[in-house]
Amino acid sequence: MTPQEFRANFDALTTEMSRVVVGYQQVLADLLMGVFAGGNILLEAPPGLGKTLIGKALAAALGMKQTRIQFTPDLMPADIVGTNIIVEDESGKKELVFQPGPVFTHVLLADEINRATPKTQSALLEAMQEHHVTVAGKTYTLEEPFLVVATQNPEDLEGTYRLPEAQVDRFGFRLRLSNLDDADWIEVVRRRTGTTSIQIKPVLSRTDVVEMQRAVRQVGVPRPVCAYASQLVSATHVNGQATLEAVRKYVRLGCSPRGIQALILGAKVRALCDGRSEIRIDDIRSVAVPALGHRMLLNFEGQADRIETDQIVRGILKEVAA
Repeated sequence: MTPQEFRANFDALTTEMSRVVVGYQQVLADLLMGVFAGGNILLEAPPGLGKTLIGKALAAALGMKQTRIQFTPDLMPADIVGTNIIVEDESGKKELVFQPGPVFTHVLLADEINRATPKTQSALLEAMQEHHVTVAGKTYTLEEPFLVVATQNPEDLEGTYRLPEAQVDRFGFRLRLSNLDDADWIEVVRRRTGTTSIQIKPVLSRTDVVEMQRAVRQVGVPRPVCAYASQLVSATHVNGQATLEAVRKYVRLGCSPRGIQALILGAKVRALCDGRSEIRIDDIRSVAVPALGHRMLLNFEGQADRIETDQIVRGILKEVAA
């Protein structure tokens, strides 16, 4: 697939989703970046800002199998991955048969994911990383492509749990939604309070998505650009090349190796959308916040002062010379 074909598909998908999603153009671009980079995406915002709508619009526009799970405190792991059930045939013989759960899909919309307990969150870990699940000692492979689009409410809201660090690290990108401006509010009223219902049409097939993900992997990575990405990740570690005071003061653990992988893959999508076959340092910088912000763990002082890790990443981008 040529960069021009990639960009045409990317723009067509964005346009179709924009028919129901008001504003958030950068969020949509970053969301599709995560899709074609082959990563899972975490959407974070207070209730009512359209997180679920964005996830549903993406699933509908991709035209692949989709399921939605509403996470609640009483949700169990078997409700996600499936379980073995006893089935009796016509002769009366009974046997255990695996009943697949909603995770057997292409796009899994995990709505309000941090309202379920950590035990249930752990059921997604294997699927998110390895793209298969294990039930009663038997492994079941998920059909490609597979991605999780999860929505999350801020942790200080009632009834939420903090996601396990290992699970957060398996999200390729975290996207935060802000409030709309006045013009967008007016457009929301126009679209959502009238008699017309907008239906999203499938734009890309499963084959198209797989081909685009394969094209992303073929984009070149010049050594100096890769070195710059590694400098950014090292700058998040207290015992690394951290020169930013906020890192030394507030960060307990820096980004994992998955952070630099997300940086590179996201930059490759940016390069293809710009018609290039190699990534640049500007591509790395443009995806640094959604790729690295959620991977830094704050110490007690940082949590007490309610430090935003996204701001720390922006500070690192100013400190690390391109």
